Amino acid sequence: MSQSTPAQGVEVLGAPVERGDEILTPEALDFVARLQRSFGARRDELLARRQQRRDEAARTGKLDFLSETRHIRESDWQVAEPPAALRDRRVEITGPTDRKMAINALNSGAKVWLADLEDANTPHWSNVVSGQVNLYDVIRKQIELHSNGKQYTLRDDVEHAVPLVRPRGWHFDERHILVDGKPAVGALVDFGLYFFHNAAEGLRRGTGPYFYLPKMESHLEARLWNDVFVQAQQDLGIPQGSVRATVLIETIPAAFEMEEILYELREHSAGLNAGRWDYLFSVIKTFRSAGSEFVLPDRNSVTMTAPFMRAYTELLVRTCHKRGAFAIGGMAAFIPNRRDPEVTEKALAKIHDDKRREANDGFDGSWVAHPDTVSVCREEFDAVLGDKPNQIDRKREDVSVGAADLLNTAETPGDKTIEGLRSAVDVGVRYIVSWLGGNGAAGIHNMMEDAATAEISRSQIWQWLHNDIVLADGQRVTKDLVRQVLGDTEKQLRAEEGFPTENLDRAVELFERVAVAEEFVDFLTLPAYEQID
Repeated sequence: MSQSTPAQGVEVLGAPVERGDEILTPEALDFVARLQRSFGARRDELLARRQQRRDEAARTGKLDFLSETRHIRESDWQVAEPPAALRDRRVEITGPTDRKMAINALNSGAKVWLADLEDANTPHWSNVVSGQVNLYDVIRKQIELHSNGKQYTLRDDVEHAVPLVRPRGWHFDERHILVDGKPAVGALVDFGLYFFHNAAEGLRRGTGPYFYLPKMESHLEARLWNDVFVQAQQDLGIPQGSVRATVLIETIPAAFEMEEILYELREHSAGLNAGRWDYLFSVIKTFRSAGSEFVLPDRNSVTMTAPFMRAYTELLVRTCHKRGAFAIGGMAAFIPNRRDPEVTEKALAKIHDDKRREANDGFDGSWVAHPDTVSVCREEFDAVLGDKPNQIDRKREDVSVGAADLLNTAETPGDKTIEGLRSAVDVGVRYIVSWLGGNGAAGIHNMMEDAATAEISRSQIWQWLHNDIVLADGQRVTKDLVRQVLGDTEKQLRAEEGFPTENLDRAVELFERVAVAEEFVDFLTLPAYEQID
């Protein structure tokens, strides 16, 4: 249903959302429209360039550092000094902009809250708008919630986490906001609405307009973001350099352009993050048809100690510290189970190991998914950092990583098993059910999962199927086998007590489509988006 707006050339198609009129003001929508008109066409060109590069990588089985940007890698430059609010990032908690989860994240004791408008947040129109309402209240310290007889408010006895907002990736359009008759780029909608309402207020309160940038595949995409920042600051009279952005290195093409990405954003850079699960998805996606050496074993057996993952994270730390930038570690997805002490003990032990490795490798901080695990991450980073806010001064000049190291998937230990296939189908379908229902951060088998989980699951099955893989028990991966496992999974979920089956039919159909189709779908969230609202 269209809502009238005085913003010229802008049409809002989404239904009314509580307090949405405070966010979707004519002035805010006009600001978003100016961003769309300035940068929408360049976004389209860069998406086309992505496809060309992927086709070339799939054909050759190769990626390499760019010869045309060698001068950037070999010249002497540094990113801007971090603002005071971001000098210590030893613990960061992630989560969607749901009101309750926002309050819990701010109260968690973490230094930073990744306020996720992307993979942990489904783009239902109500979520898109209410997330902005919640962020408006977060910046003004006025967020509270009364629900089911409980009251959630900001505590006075803790230092509240600094919010860093993650807009959607460049690939996603927001179909509920049309600019000159075309859907606006989702990233520009998310960034624009947040920046318009909160940039000046955040600066006044001692923080600022801080962001995480996802799914980037090249330094040209970083340059586009930088140009967005420059124009946005100029339009609203915000001092240049106020924006700070941490880029998730969660695609393998971006791993070959880390220095160039920092360089493009250097005035606005807050470092890089090892987005490990989407990175694994990107490796599979990029080289899905490039030969058997790129076919990985079961997802759960691909750990951060696999040679190609180790190379990627060590290069990230060295690159960041060489340029005076933060290196932020990846997600610890394990979550405690307050009803099962044994599960909790195992989860906390795994998080201890993960964060100890990252702190000792030189990372300046890392991510957790649950307030109960903040203290675990802090303990491991405290042991290494002590009173220092970070370890940017640790240059890791002992690290030497080449293109062959980043592509060394063949030495990944582990088998391809029927159990791995069943697990991929089970987790993938469970997550899609949650996503279609409006929840993009789903607790599944004591793990906090977001869209990356389903992407890995279905892309790995597609790769096994299209590379004629024979599993450890001698079964060949065929469409019939995948459909059999999918049918078994659907029966089990329908029989599972308490499992919500409202969206199960659609989830099964969607998973089958993106796992066995002849043409690989770049992001399963795009066809999923067609099924909501």
